[in-house]
Amino acid sequence: MTTPEDQPSAQPPAPEYADRVHRSSAGIASGVLLLALVGWLGVDAIVAGEGRTPWLALALLILVVPLVVAFTLRPAVYAGRDRLRVRNPFRVVVLPWGQVAALRSGYSNEVLTRSGTKFQLWAVPVSLRARKSAARREARAVAQGTPGTAGGGGRDGGRAGQGPVRAATDQVMDDLRTLWEEREHTESAQGEVTVRWAWEILGPAAAGAVVLAILLATG
Repeated sequence: MTTPEDQPSAQPPAPEYADRVHRSSAGIASGVLLLALVGWLGVDAIVAGEGRTPWLALALLILVVPLVVAFTLRPAVYAGRDRLRVRNPFRVVVLPWGQVAALRSGYSNEVLTRSGTKFQLWAVPVSLRARKSAARREARAVAQGTPGTAGGGGRDGGRAGQGPVRAATDQVMDDLRTLWEEREHTESAQGEVTVRWAWEILGPAAAGAVVLAILLATG
């Protein structure tokens, strides 16, 4: 006869694979500043303006705020176990790893599908300045006889003892390529590429543009 203490304890379910989220800290910071500036100017014009000014300011706010959010706060890249989800200013693209043909870095970072379609990764912008800085630090490390240790985990993306010094966004692309190479042939990483328009951004911006056009036309 077994006692409760002798019975095997239930094993907790294995945790799900959490997506790795990549966003631009510079984009987020600039977006917050722009929203604060636009909000301050817009609210001031609505409260203190005369005649048609408050209505024009309101229409501009409805137009500009979604666009600022779209290009600064919204972009993100979610790297999951089975798929890559790219949230760009006006679209959300879901790419199973099996449909990815390449992840390319040039003057912009892009993902290329097997059908030949190309999508830009807005959340992982290329910084030529960071690349040059990383190259200089790597050159100094090589000259000192310690290649791959100059980064020290700093903002340029170098990691001590883990290969050449890389700019932060180039290191992100390296990590995405590694995950893609590990998962592209797995059964759960197959499927179709889906693209969804961001109507939550396009709708308000279009409404603001229409209202602004009407106000200007009737003025």
